[in-house]
Amino acid sequence: MSERNNIHSETFISKTNIYIIIIAILLVVVCILNYRLIPICIGILVAIIVYANLSGKERNAEISEQLKDLTINVNTTAKTTLINSPFPLIIIDTEGSIIWKSEKYVTEFADLKIDEELNRLLKEIKISIENSDNKEKGSINTTSIINEKEFQVLGSFVKAKEKKNHNKTSEERYTTILYFIDNTELIKLKQKEIDDETSFGIIMIDNYEEVSQRMPSETRTILLAQVEKSIYDWAAKYDSLIIKSDRDTFYSIITKKNLIKAMEDKLEILDDIKSIDMPDAVQPTLSIAYSNDGATNIEKGDSAKAVINIALGRGGDQAIIKIDGKYDFFGGRSQEVEKRTKVKARMVSHALKELIMDSDNVIVMGHTNSDMDAIGSALGIYSLAKNLGVDSKIVVETKGVGIDSFIEEAKMDEELAECFINKVEAEEMIKEKSLLVVVDTNKKTYVDVPELLEKISRVVIIDHHRRSTDDIEEALLTFHEVYASSAAELVTEIIEYSETNIELKPAVIEALYAGIMIDTKNFTFKTGVRTFEAAAYLRRCGVDIIKVKKLFQNDLETFKIITEVISNAEIMNENIAIAIYDKEDADSNIIVAKVADELLTIGGIVASFVLGKIGDKIYISGRSVGDINVQLILEKLGGGGHITLAGAQLENIDIEDAKQELINRINEYFFEIEQ
Repeated sequence: MSERNNIHSETFISKTNIYIIIIAILLVVVCILNYRLIPICIGILVAIIVYANLSGKERNAEISEQLKDLTINVNTTAKTTLINSPFPLIIIDTEGSIIWKSEKYVTEFADLKIDEELNRLLKEIKISIENSDNKEKGSINTTSIINEKEFQVLGSFVKAKEKKNHNKTSEERYTTILYFIDNTELIKLKQKEIDDETSFGIIMIDNYEEVSQRMPSETRTILLAQVEKSIYDWAAKYDSLIIKSDRDTFYSIITKKNLIKAMEDKLEILDDIKSIDMPDAVQPTLSIAYSNDGATNIEKGDSAKAVINIALGRGGDQAIIKIDGKYDFFGGRSQEVEKRTKVKARMVSHALKELIMDSDNVIVMGHTNSDMDAIGSALGIYSLAKNLGVDSKIVVETKGVGIDSFIEEAKMDEELAECFINKVEAEEMIKEKSLLVVVDTNKKTYVDVPELLEKISRVVIIDHHRRSTDDIEEALLTFHEVYASSAAELVTEIIEYSETNIELKPAVIEALYAGIMIDTKNFTFKTGVRTFEAAAYLRRCGVDIIKVKKLFQNDLETFKIITEVISNAEIMNENIAIAIYDKEDADSNIIVAKVADELLTIGGIVASFVLGKIGDKIYISGRSVGDINVQLILEKLGGGGHITLAGAQLENIDIEDAKQELINRINEYFFEIEQ
């Protein structure tokens, strides 16, 4: 304050001196003109100087008094503000000594012990001081829970004068002022906004057509009425709005809070529907999808449609909930029921023909480590394109065991000799209207050459595996039938219904038939009426079944390996076999698949899992007779497949650790069933 007084005083005196100098100069000029006026001028100058000094002192005294009054007023206002602060306020040093606390602080925390919370805050302040570049002062902004209330704690700390302790060493202390702002109601409002966020849902009766066609009208009416009642009762339990939009489809609106409650109850509506018991009735199942993904209601509705497609693509009888971008799966443990119609196959066949004929060329691609189903499907599409006069190639970058020998034999045919190309050749083929046909997979990360998906915009998908959350999106045409035994079966139907007189090469027919055989384990698993119809068509085309059978024969050395791995298998839960093939072998993925198949031939074994290693990857093959869903188990490890046949790949993990991870996922599967 004294500095400010000096500044004002110096400023005032300097201006007065200037005025005196000017007057003195004028008086000198007057004296020069008339020397008789010198005494008078001197008197005038002295009088002015005396007056200026007296006025300066009086002015300085007034300024000082005003500044003092201002200081007192500011200090009083500041103190009053602190004392009457609407927030609890405390001044404390970093050693825990309370210097002062406001009346609001005393009132708010009168009956509470907050010493422990203050100690926590002081520790946090000390950490802030240690991590701060400025050791003299700083600020703090944190949260504190006191008596189930959440406070935002704002404050600042300033370094106090150093004191010496009894050892005469200096000790740093900081004075801290903390404001406690009660945000409890604000947080409750924010949480309520989150809880009340709208989620859109779609509920579909999976097998409505089967129920309608295979049941008497009286029984059908009663069954469908019970299904609808169960759906409406379930929705009412969670305050969800349900609107029936079609004979087998319901739209739903539910809050996020209630949707989470339904998830905690494991979407029991799935089991409620299957518990409806009527004589000679077809067992109904539901597919359910909910999503809150999207900024607008339209976007949320579109997201729900995408999620229901995934649920249907995974075989139905399950619920998929997408909240905040995360997927949760419920149900999906029952065997798929074949419900495909020939109408769809004919429509897809016609649409694919149109796309092929409108393309510059066709590139066909399967999945990594191609098997006979992928190769057979690819050869079928290749033959269709060539028959329509469109240039076509099959890109094969990675191959499984037995594929090399088959491809070499297929190349003995002059036309097929140059149909297989690699990644580089495929990229050189790309044109503006190239068509990419992906067979035997729907996963972006599992295709043989992922780069082609980025470079070719016109894509067709033909697959029979259950959909995953990383499936290929925005395809021009998708023929995805989870009820089919194999992709080869779907491609055979496309060829059969193409209304084109196609002459299939013997190698193509054999590959298609082999693809069906290997995926059905000699027509044992996932075999429907349409499977045998496709096989019959290929038989009429002249397939050599004995030659195909020879493709699957094991040599003596491979057979010995398989029996050795089986002999070391462990039994879990009395009916699950787990085996390890721990030798470094480039064909491990095929060996483990064959071992998994063989283990199911042992009495009492309802599921088998076999692990093998190639480089830094662990391959797991899972098989089941249908009682256990191996797809759900291996999906937890990043894999996929079907209820009775699935696989997974793990990277950068020891095979024993991979085995333990598998066991953990099996236990989780049974725990979820029990819940």
